[in-house]
Formats: sequence, structure tokens, C-alpha cells
Amino acid sequence: MTTPRVNPNKNLEDQGITGVSKAYYNLLEPALMEAAITRGEGHLGLGGAFLVATGEHTGRSPKDKFVVRSAQVEDTIWWDNNAPMSPEQFDQLEADMLAHLNGREVFVQDLFAGAAPEHRLDVRVVTELAWHGLFIRHLLRRPDMDELARFVPEYTIINCPSFKADPARHGSRSETVIALNFEKKRILICNTAYAGENKKAVFTLLNYLLPGKGIMPMHCSANHAPGNPDDSAVFFGLSGTGKTTLSADPSRVLIGDDEHGWSDTGIFNFEGGCYAKTINLDPDAEPEIYATTHRFASVVENMVHDPATLELDFEDDSLTANTRVAYPLDAISNASKTSLGGVPKNIIMLTCDAFGVLPPIARLTSAQAMYHFLSGFTSKVAGTEQGVTEPQPTFSTCFGAPFMPRRPEVYGKLLQEKIARFGSDCWLVNTGWTGGAYGTGSRMPIKATRALLTAALDGSLKGAEFRRDPNFGFDVPVAVPGVPDVLLDPRQTWADPVAYDAQAAKLVAMFAENFAQYVPYIDDEVKQAAIG
Repeated sequence: MTTPRVNPNKNLEDQGITGVSKAYYNLLEPALMEAAITRGEGHLGLGGAFLVATGEHTGRSPKDKFVVRSAQVEDTIWWDNNAPMSPEQFDQLEADMLAHLNGREVFVQDLFAGAAPEHRLDVRVVTELAWHGLFIRHLLRRPDMDELARFVPEYTIINCPSFKADPARHGSRSETVIALNFEKKRILICNTAYAGENKKAVFTLLNYLLPGKGIMPMHCSANHAPGNPDDSAVFFGLSGTGKTTLSADPSRVLIGDDEHGWSDTGIFNFEGGCYAKTINLDPDAEPEIYATTHRFASVVENMVHDPATLELDFEDDSLTANTRVAYPLDAISNASKTSLGGVPKNIIMLTCDAFGVLPPIARLTSAQAMYHFLSGFTSKVAGTEQGVTEPQPTFSTCFGAPFMPRRPEVYGKLLQEKIARFGSDCWLVNTGWTGGAYGTGSRMPIKATRALLTAALDGSLKGAEFRRDPNFGFDVPVAVPGVPDVLLDPRQTWADPVAYDAQAAKLVAMFAENFAQYVPYIDDEVKQAAIG
């Protein structure tokens, strides 16, 4: 196996790990590929991509995620959203996992999260699988030689897919566990080979640590104008709303596609790569992402392929619809070299409204932005899940509830304060349905969405005439060049305006019912925004 680049702090005893047969430190991509293939973890695909199937777990296991309930964090964790584990149960789990690793090989990557040097977090990732080391090298940020030589990990992740937890012994729900211990600065992951657990564990960690420094952690994509990092924008949105597609505008510079922080000086990407969905990936619509599936050392997860030709099937979801490719940011030609941007001039909140009620774009006050941020609304449509026969609302607070260890209003207030302080313009963009609900209406034209976003980002939309929406109280433009006027007033797009009114009342009631849980924790201005 290729000699590693450098072996700093190579004594794993500092992390309490003893008895492994061999530890490989900071192997580069070719060596990790060589090891993974030699060990039978996957095989070489076209262009040198690494093809792997993750077995039973083809996505995250949010119900198996735990936070250790120690005195240090007792009063700051959102326990309604984070399952507790006792310190004793964690210690037993850790001891049993480390005993399981005795005599085995491990792969160690010393990496960091956070492109802003003053806010970075140094993380040591110890993995049982070589390809997990390859994956996390893409998704976190790689120290240079000098940084690596003096690297001292603050947090350690130990990932052991072959170890099965014992619910009776470890206090888990199943044999799968993702457990975060903030006091011991340790994260344990077992019985899942799904690589996304590694990156989301780090995101959850930062979501807890950064608010204490006055930094807003965000589940969003971000870009900026060419040659002007201060003209930046962030895009919040749940799956299916167009977060990745709309932020990957070739006329702007991509800062990152998933996780960012907002400090007093600007925004910064947490990651060093992307983890893109590949199901139905169109080479014409997204050529650069498509190209990464045939790029050396890209990790292609759970994609069905021809065993003889190795051609990938982008439409086959027989393993999972959550097929993915992981690759470094430098695989995208318009990616930022620094992964930094200024304070966002524009904040875009994306929603896919299958009820056909919301306008294609609306301007939000800071209080309205907090309301919609805490709501985190999108919708499931008929056919997406068994038993779903009509549009169903989905509310995921902060556009990422599974990764939020603190109470939602902590993040909401941070966002509200930063918007008010820096004067960022906020927009709610509906990429869902118009002219009726799903099954009757049609999907919002992408051409119109892009025209509206362009007008918002270049500042011209601020000068438009606006009307007040009677349902949600936000401002909606009356006319925008390149967009049919009728599209801007959803009620006019429906054949039966009375049916629209009934649908709108239904959606408003859904919002109100969901938001009731936050009312005790918010100020009067946001309460007023909540009732329109």
C-alpha cells in the first residue's frame, strides 16, 4: 500500500484506540482507492470512479441518532428532537466498539470543517472502511502539508460498520447508532455503511458549537457574483425544492452546495466537496455534476450499473432513490477557490408548494423570514410514498431538523438578528405548483423561477411594485420582466378562484398548527408575522 503523505500525531492511543493491527494515516486518494479495491469494498468504475453499495442502509438513520445527556449540555439540547443516551451507555458502547476493532486495520484522516481559518474545527476520522476515508477526504476540508504536520484533533469520529450495538446493553433503539458526546468530544457510528452519516455528524456538531460563538450554521447552498464575493446569496431548501440546481448557476461562483456558517465577516463553507443526488441526473441540464460520476476517485454510492460495461443507470432506483456521488469542490469549474463569501445580500428560502397556493416569489421582512425559517415548509406529492394520495405538508424546522441539536428558535433568532443587522434581502421562492394543486395544476416554469431569482439577485426586483398577500401577509411583486403577470398572482391562475381560497385557508391553517409549538419562544414581531 502506498506510503502516506505524512504521519502526524500517529499514536491513536490519544483517542483511546489500542490494539488495531495497523492504522493508515492520511492516505491520498490513489492509495485509498487501491486499498478499498484490494479489500473488496467496491470496484473501479468508468473514468476511475469508485462504485460501492452500502447494503441495508442506503440513507441516514435519524431515529438511531443520540446525544449524550451530560451536565455540560443538559440545558442547551433540544431533547424533543434529539434522543438522549446516558454517559454510561456511551462509555460501554465505546469500549465494546474499540474491543471489536482489536486486530483490525483502520484508516485515519485528519481533516477540518470550516473554510474560515478562525472558525475551523479539526476532526480526526477513524474508519473501518478505506472508502469511507476517501469519502470524508472529499466532503471535509484537507489540511496542507504544514497544517497537517501540526494537526491536533479536537473531535474524533470512530466509524465501525461491522459492529452491531446491543439495545439492552447500550441503550440504543436498534443495532445501528450515531452517538455524539460533546463532553468527551467523540462521535461513534456503527452498523451502517452509509457514508453520509460521517458528514452529517460533523454538521450536527457545528450546529451545536457555532451558535455559542454568534455564528449562524446553515443547511443551505451559497454562491456569489463573479469577481465580487461580497455579492453573495444563500439558498435554504429541503429535498426537491431546487436548492442545488438553482444555486449552481454558471453565471455565478459556487461557494458550496450544502452547509455554511454566517459570521460577522461573511459566509463560509463547512465542507470541501459535494454529495450530489444522481437519480435521473441529466447530462444536459447538469453536465458538471454528471461528469463527476466518471471522474477518478469520485465515490458513486448505490447506483445500479451494467456488470460488463460498467455503464451507470441513472434511472434505476431498485437499490434506493437516494443514489449519490461524492467529489471535491474543485471538480466544479465555477467553484470558489476560497469557499468564502461576504455577508449575504440575498437570502432565498425555497419551497415546493404542491397545494398551488404560494406565489412564485415573495419579499419577507426579518420577522417573516424567521417565521418561514422556523416553519421549513415543503410538501410531499401523491405517489412519492405509499398511502400518499393528495399533497401533504412537510415542516422541517430550520430546513434541516434532523441536524439541529439546539432548540429551533436559537437558530431563528440568530438569523433574524443577522438579517436586521446587515440588511439582507429575504425572498420566499415557490418552485412547486401553479394553476391548481398537484394533479390539476402544473409545475412552476423553471424559466420564470430563474428570471425572478436573477431579478432578486441583481437588485432590480427591489424597485418593483408590490402587493400584500392576503393569506400570509408578505409582499408579492405585481410585474417582473420576463414573467407573465398572471403567474405572480396564484389566485388568478386557478380556473375556480373560490377553490383557491379554500385551498389557501387550508394551507394557512396547516402553517398555524405547526407553528404553535414555537409561539412561547418568539417575540411579538414574529408572532405578528405568524398571523399575517
